Amino acid sequence: MIEPGKKQTLHMTGRTEHGIYLSESEDTPDEKVLLPKNQVPEGIGRGDALEVFIYRDSEDRLIATVRTPKIMLGRVALLKVAAVEKAGAFVDWGLEKDLLLPFAEQTKKVSAGEDVLVTLYVDKSGRLCLTMKVYNALACDSPYKKDDRVSGRVYEISERFGAFVAVDDMYSALIPAREVFPDIRVGEVITARVTDVRPDGKLTLSAREKAYIQMDRDAERVMEIIDSFDGVLPFSDSAPPEVIKRETGMSKNAFKRAVGKLYKERKISIEEKAIRRL
Repeated sequence: MIEPGKKQTLHMTGRTEHGIYLSESEDTPDEKVLLPKNQVPEGIGRGDALEVFIYRDSEDRLIATVRTPKIMLGRVALLKVAAVEKAGAFVDWGLEKDLLLPFAEQTKKVSAGEDVLVTLYVDKSGRLCLTMKVYNALACDSPYKKDDRVSGRVYEISERFGAFVAVDDMYSALIPAREVFPDIRVGEVITARVTDVRPDGKLTLSAREKAYIQMDRDAERVMEIIDSFDGVLPFSDSAPPEVIKRETGMSKNAFKRAVGKLYKERKISIEEKAIRRL
């Protein structure tokens, strides 16, 4: 079966003024695809094998090419947006016709010239398309272990689950919702620490350091936030967790540790409903 989106080894079964026809074998001449004349290797004859990539041309017909695209079916790649039009974004994948990234398959609004992490799939009409929803295409056999530092690209954010990350643009990982900073954005490349390698191989990450290291950074952050409120933070460490998370990006426990450190250093005073810089 000739399938778009894949490399296949086919055999020459005919010739035309426009190129040669390729089929899986002489026994399946009706299922054939054209390899354009300007790509036909010299000396190829009937029955000879040739590895080609299958896709659809500008008239939506199956066609073969000896060129290798930047992405293949089920794979993940970082590609550049060529243009954004009414139908969606069109992405350069290394062949003549740019590939559609539908608006419904974008995890954020993209713009021309932007690099996006995508995977290739076949839509309901049998056309090749791209999606930024790469979760099922990412690998789960990373070489990383607990406490390793990794770099990854955020490709989707869920209020329920957290920030989905492609480590090295290829391995599946998640920063749980409780660990997600408010300013993390889709497309951002972040450095994080592996906190767990799940039985299925997926990684759990934290953008925060271990508590004793992170506390110093959090304390600095709290002081910056207090200064942004002219020296008086309008809530204390007894505030609801959702308020603390919204205003600081920290969990309540992390916030309390940072506030406790600043209090011991006599840099702040803690009131019932406020924290004041001394």
